[in-house]
Amino acid sequence: MRFTTSPRLTSLLLGGSLVLPMAAPALATPALPPSRGLQPAPMAALPELPSAGNAPQLQTQVSCPALQQRVAALVGGESSAWSITVADRGGRLLADINGTRPRVPASNQKLISTAFAIDRLGPDHRLSTQLWRLPDGTLRLTGQGDPDLALPHLQRFARLALNAGASTGAIGTAVRLQLAEEPAQTWWPQGWNPADRVYSYGAPITRLALTSNAIEDAVSNPAGRLQTLMKRAITQQGGSAQLSLVSSSAPLPQDAVLLHEEPSTSMHGLMSLANTESHNFTAEVLLRTAAGTWDLNEAARRGWSWLSSQGLPLQGVAIYDGSGLDRANRATSRFFTALMLRMDQHPYRRDFVGSMAIAGQRGTLRNLFKGTSLDGRVYAKTGTLTGVRAISGLVVTSDGPRYFSAISNGASAPNTTIGQVLRQVQDVSLCAGTASF
Repeated sequence: MRFTTSPRLTSLLLGGSLVLPMAAPALATPALPPSRGLQPAPMAALPELPSAGNAPQLQTQVSCPALQQRVAALVGGESSAWSITVADRGGRLLADINGTRPRVPASNQKLISTAFAIDRLGPDHRLSTQLWRLPDGTLRLTGQGDPDLALPHLQRFARLALNAGASTGAIGTAVRLQLAEEPAQTWWPQGWNPADRVYSYGAPITRLALTSNAIEDAVSNPAGRLQTLMKRAITQQGGSAQLSLVSSSAPLPQDAVLLHEEPSTSMHGLMSLANTESHNFTAEVLLRTAAGTWDLNEAARRGWSWLSSQGLPLQGVAIYDGSGLDRANRATSRFFTALMLRMDQHPYRRDFVGSMAIAGQRGTLRNLFKGTSLDGRVYAKTGTLTGVRAISGLVVTSDGPRYFSAISNGASAPNTTIGQVLRQVQDVSLCAGTASF
């Protein structure tokens, strides 16, 4: 089932210019799409905000004719290929070109996964890989999709499993070790192009994923690779093992004993992998973790329900995966601009905005706009698929942040146009003292 309404980095210190009114938006909540018999998942409460008065919300009428005219001139005859929305910290809609038209968002989809994750899980959450001893002496390795799980961790688990096995059985007895994993048919989202699945960016999404299931290209059978490497690691340490795969949904016995736990990097590090480096695997894991389920259809439904609870404009928004590699995803530039406005009011706004790429300096924007007025002043998530270019985030200006989203589905020179638009957005004199029209 899919649903739709219609067709390891340092924290960024944002400074006083990005302090927004601390209040929840009062936008109307859209109706939840049909769930085909599934009941809505309970939503975690948003951390309490200090003030409830005069909350900014994205307006629907453009209020800056000068910027609107300049953006329209920049897209020119290609306007049908563009959706562009710009707003200020008060929610004023400063410019809007096809802002309500659904587009393929590419990796801007990761903004949904990371916003959902930081709200539901908080900045202190870490993914965990755990070794358990069951009552009959069998061991079980469980995981939550840590993208940085690597061979040294596996060797440590092998040593601990060997020691635990020796303490419970006769000398020379093979260690009985279960590896808890998702079924093979769920490793890739159904909508991913099979051709993408061989590349590292299209690696399968599993719970026990050494090096994110990628070496130079994707590992096609991560569970088999894990068994081979674990057995080798145990053998190298002088032991032997009987390995088996079990379902990750198989419950642990109530009296199972946790022997060892390897935590992932911090939530900020995970979000930065997803947003700054556009790491598909991490974004997929964050969506599933925030939703509390590895059933992608259900995780997408719960993600949409969370977006609805935030009062965002969801007409045309469709969630098919957590990373944006599925071309069935749809979003609007008004939606992403409203999401940025909402998240920059959030108690964890520094974690969210601090996970973005920075123009001319970091991540997928490190080589864009370098040496221009945008260098170091654009914090954004990029998105690229064949024929698609998207960027959503904020521009630091002398009058505070400007939130923006620009999605191109078929434009001829999208990077050039985006740079030109953002430099116009920086000119705050264009919108000084203007009124709605």
